Amino acid sequence: MPPFISSHRCGIFQTCANTKIGLGKGDFVVRLSALGVITNNTGSRVKLNPSSPAAALAGGSHFRNDVSVTNQVMPELTLEYFLTDHISLDLIASSTRHEAAAHVGNLGKLDAGSFWILPPTLTAAYHFRPHKRFNPYAGLGITVAIFHNMHSATNLGGAFNGAVFDAMHMKTNVGPSFNLGFDYQLVGNWFFNFDIKQILLFNQSVHLSKRGNGVTGGRVRVHDDVHPTVVGAGIEYRF
Repeated sequence: MPPFISSHRCGIFQTCANTKIGLGKGDFVVRLSALGVITNNTGSRVKLNPSSPAAALAGGSHFRNDVSVTNQVMPELTLEYFLTDHISLDLIASSTRHEAAAHVGNLGKLDAGSFWILPPTLTAAYHFRPHKRFNPYAGLGITVAIFHNMHSATNLGGAFNGAVFDAMHMKTNVGPSFNLGFDYQLVGNWFFNFDIKQILLFNQSVHLSKRGNGVTGGRVRVHDDVHPTVVGAGIEYRF
C-alpha cells in the first residue's frame, strides 16, 4: 500500500476529520423516537334523540364538553430530507390506540369504545443553525388523521346493561400542524432529536350507536375538537 493512502476507516460511532458537522442540504435522516400523544379535548357535542329512553334518563339530549380520550405513548418513525441548508421536509409515521368515554348527564360516565389513529404528518421546517451541532427549527405541516380498528363499548354494567353506545365509527380528518424542536449531533452521523407538534383537528365526526339502537333512538352523533400535542424524543441517523 502506498504511504500516502491511510488504512484507517472512520467507524460508525466515531467523529472523524471528514465527518460533516451538523445537518444541511442533501442530508437524508431516519429517526426513531418515543412518542407521547396528549389528546387535549377542547370541546365536544353529544346529541341524543330527544324522545329516546336514553335522553329521558340522562335528563337532556344535548351535552357539551363531556367527551374524554386517553393519552398514549408509542414508537414513531420519521423520514427527513434537507432541500436546502435551512429547509427540510419530514414525514412521521406512528399509530396509537385510545379509549373514549362520554359523560352523559344523569347517566354519568359511559364507555364509548376504542380506536387506533394513524396520523401521517408532512412538515416543512426551517432550521436556524445549519452545519452546527445544535440546530433548532420551527415547522408548519398538515396532518391526515386516519382512524382504524374501531371497537364499540364493551362494558355490560350501568344503565341499559351497556347498550347506550354499541358502535364506533370515526371519519378521516385533516388539519394543520405546527412544531418546534432541535437536533443535536452526538457522534459521527448520530443525532439526538426533540420535537413538539401541535395538531389541530376541528369538528371530528363520531358515531357511537347503530341506526337501530332502541335505547338511543338511532345514532348518537358526536362532534369533537381534538387538538393533540405530540411530544417526541429519539435518535436519528444521517445517510
